[in-house]
Amino acid sequence: MKGIEKLQKLIDQSQRVVFFGGAGVSTESGIPDFRSVDGLYNQQFNYPAETILSHSFFMRHTEDFYRFYQTKMMYSNIEPNAAHKKLAELEAAGKLAAVITQNIDGLHQLAGSKNVLELHGSMLRNRCMSCGKAYGINAMRGPGVPHCDCSGVIKPDVVLYEEALDTDTVERAVSELQSADLVIVGGTSLAVYPAAGLLNYVRGKIVLINRDATRLDDAAELVLCAPIGEVFSQIQVGTSPR
Repeated sequence: MKGIEKLQKLIDQSQRVVFFGGAGVSTESGIPDFRSVDGLYNQQFNYPAETILSHSFFMRHTEDFYRFYQTKMMYSNIEPNAAHKKLAELEAAGKLAAVITQNIDGLHQLAGSKNVLELHGSMLRNRCMSCGKAYGINAMRGPGVPHCDCSGVIKPDVVLYEEALDTDTVERAVSELQSADLVIVGGTSLAVYPAAGLLNYVRGKIVLINRDATRLDDAAELVLCAPIGEVFSQIQVGTSPR
């Protein structure tokens, strides 16, 4: 496949690669995305999914939020797929500088990636809104609203609609994107802001791997319309000349 060969060449010739990914990276691990035909935003609930995943809804309808969160966004026995594993291999080889992800599932770290910038937080981290005590994911499985020992409500460390991204994470992501000579964008529609807007800081070449067209297709060095795990499984990992 000529597209794979070109991607391999771009990776081999690059000194500093950064990966920017979205929900499509984890679909091959069995986690549904949001905006595809079968995605969460196209399923029928009592409220629109985007409304449920907002800060104001969480505060006003906490029980309904957790009913959705626990049944539709928390998964058991999920494992990293070929994309997660290959990215970890590229980092270990000194080729990949960072993974910038919009996902909250922690699969990049589970695969072995070290420098992972989670723009939207992580479901693996949770904290009491009253006393600040930290909890792991098992405390959130429910059913019902999870409560701390102090009786406060435990909130997942995920960025809901109406909430700001973490400033430090954004600044680090911008720095990584600006210093990369190749940015591989995968599994994202580039429709979620402000995260998608960070790609405006890219100075190097861009490769897009996504099932559907995105706003950056015309600006990309290479566009591959294929499952991201299928693409990465064909990439060979060498050692960076640095």
